[in-house]
Amino acid sequence: MNILNLAVGTLCTLIGPPGCGKSTFAARYPDSWRVCLDTYRNLATDSEADQSATPVAVEIQNLLLDARLARGRTTIADSTNLQTHVRAGLVARARYWQRTPVAVLFDVPLSVVEAQNASRERVVPLHVVCELHQLLPTADQLHDEGFTTVHLASDLTATTGGAR
Repeated sequence: MNILNLAVGTLCTLIGPPGCGKSTFAARYPDSWRVCLDTYRNLATDSEADQSATPVAVEIQNLLLDARLARGRTTIADSTNLQTHVRAGLVARARYWQRTPVAVLFDVPLSVVEAQNASRERVVPLHVVCELHQLLPTADQLHDEGFTTVHLASDLTATTGGAR
């Protein structure tokens, strides 16, 4: 998958179900750019999967987002970001700090997501993956929500690359 040339200070929000390739994509950038709820759940409970730690993880994520965006640091939000209200909060945070909100939509077919999830160290239950895959927004929805640019993962894997 091609790496994006993200402008300095951009908030790049990755959007997709578990197993679609978000963290693999984020790993192509400096570690310091990545904020990830899984990481903060793990730090709080010794388990990325412990959903009871999500409220604390969100607080940590928001503190780091504000710290980075206030300083004009390029930041990648590496979580599912499939709920409309979560994305609205990220766009609002970017706008507050006068930063550009960009989205990468992992428009990966469910069969591919299921296969990739099954090969992960931490497998998410199949019914959860299917439910989350159904929440995928369209690129038009993301534009309507305030993302200035929406990149499709399928375009980034194509030889031509591109953004919508």
